[in-house]
Amino acid sequence: MALQALTGDSDDLEELLQRVIPNQDYLCNPDRSPSLPWDRFAAWVHCICVVGFDLELGQAVEVIYPPHAKLSDKEKTSICYLSFPDSNSGCLGDTQFCFRIRQSSNRRNSLDCLLDQYDRDAPVYLKKDSAHYYGYVYFRQVRDKTLKRGYFQKSLVLLSKLPYVNFFHFLLKLIAPEYFDKSEPCLEAACNDIDCWPAPIPGKALNLPTMGIVIKVRIPTLQDKPGATQIIQSEDEIDTQVSFALPNIHEVDLFRCFCPIFFHIQMLWELVLLGEPLVVMAPSPAESSETVLALVCCVSPLKYCSDFRPYFTIHDSEFKEYTTRTQAPPSVILGVTNPFFAKTLQHWPHIIRIGDMKPAGVYTSYKTFLSRDEEIIKQVQKGIQQKRPSEAQSAILRRYLLELTQSFIIPLERYVASLMPLQKSISPWKSPPQLKPFSEEEFMKTLEKAGPQLTSRLKGDWIGLYRQFLKSPNFDGWFRSRWKEMTQKLEALHLEALCDADLLMWIQKHTEVEVVDLVLKLKEKLVQAKQHCLPIKQNTLEKLQMHIEAIILSLPEDLQSILLKNGTT
Repeated sequence: MALQALTGDSDDLEELLQRVIPNQDYLCNPDRSPSLPWDRFAAWVHCICVVGFDLELGQAVEVIYPPHAKLSDKEKTSICYLSFPDSNSGCLGDTQFCFRIRQSSNRRNSLDCLLDQYDRDAPVYLKKDSAHYYGYVYFRQVRDKTLKRGYFQKSLVLLSKLPYVNFFHFLLKLIAPEYFDKSEPCLEAACNDIDCWPAPIPGKALNLPTMGIVIKVRIPTLQDKPGATQIIQSEDEIDTQVSFALPNIHEVDLFRCFCPIFFHIQMLWELVLLGEPLVVMAPSPAESSETVLALVCCVSPLKYCSDFRPYFTIHDSEFKEYTTRTQAPPSVILGVTNPFFAKTLQHWPHIIRIGDMKPAGVYTSYKTFLSRDEEIIKQVQKGIQQKRPSEAQSAILRRYLLELTQSFIIPLERYVASLMPLQKSISPWKSPPQLKPFSEEEFMKTLEKAGPQLTSRLKGDWIGLYRQFLKSPNFDGWFRSRWKEMTQKLEALHLEALCDADLLMWIQKHTEVEVVDLVLKLKEKLVQAKQHCLPIKQNTLEKLQMHIEAIILSLPEDLQSILLKNGTT
């Protein structure tokens, strides 16, 4: 019987040999660290910009470091406007906040392949953003009579694809004040420090020296229990420098963000889960950006798949797209500070006002699908009365939201897992079996016996919430990710079946054309397994390589030499 999964109908040996796969030097080795100059820097940071204020030009990028870092004119313009608070914010002194912009073009290079390897063990909400940059800003505005404007105004902006909010804000607290005092040599030294850092590999205790201290961090992994990340320190480690252990790299202070509106915490969870348009109106970019990030992490460990802008201004390139009245507001969360938005976005269905934006509250006609959980309200209120620390209040809110999201997503996970074919149906002699299609009605039938009521005390219209969720970008993103994972698992199981098959027996019964076709197809599968980071053991890949070599050696010498050249093994 022919290997239907691998061999085609071609009977032309010359045509087959044209398909010999060249040597793939660029294949990723997950154990390799970046080694070229600035590779280690680029694994963490795209670039650091200095944005100043010019009386004639307005905001302008004064320095980009490293100098070879590429930014389009559109990206530079966005950075200029987003790195300064709106004039009405009145931010005197030092202010930290963050923004998020679309990357102008997808400039992938050989380093990106390696970074994808590091990323694969990270939780979905901590993976690098393939289409956006995060801008972490340290802004300083102080009176200076020697300047025409009367003020010194400057921002240090760190641009990265990584959503490590806590970590990069902490890093900027070390770098920015020194830079404002000592200028460029200090910035160059900090960048050189970063270029000596180990790669951002999840699960490892990382020591990151900069500015005379060592920052100790650990990036969570997929296997970690959410909220349980701790610094791991080896017993024989001897500190020779001042060090600081950062408890987490990404979590914002949920209680501080939601304190004025915590009565609506459950409704906000539903709005974010369903990808509803939300705008946060705040007095400063620090408050707007932190609140938007808090909303996004409401649905963790689910990834929020719509767009979100922690700080959004009227100069933003998407301003018209997001404020038009000719169509329904898009699925996006915006953080704004300019009072102009109170009129421009008054048609939006869900508006959150915080801080000095009186009166604070959530303005919406939305009716929740689930009944309000009075227990969490009482728990937080009790904490306020007892002056419980903000960190403890945040931990209570984070645990509540995590359990609520898990109760919601577990039935979906269970149903989607049932779409996977049985392992016994996977044969080396056939193409990998297909996943069963997702059926909304079939899923709804599973909820009666295996729905969220098993893990959540909340009552309400769970079915209605699921139906609405299935129409949302969050479901689309989650399901695409699961589908890809399961398809890759099937490919990996099929490769394992091939490795266990007696291929040498098979080739004895087939023509040279079919055997050459088999070699090329096996090699192609090997390349794809490495490129796509299939969940497969290294010894399985090595075994497949040995199969290929053994098959080639069974062929006539002239064919062997053709198949062995150009690095085909």
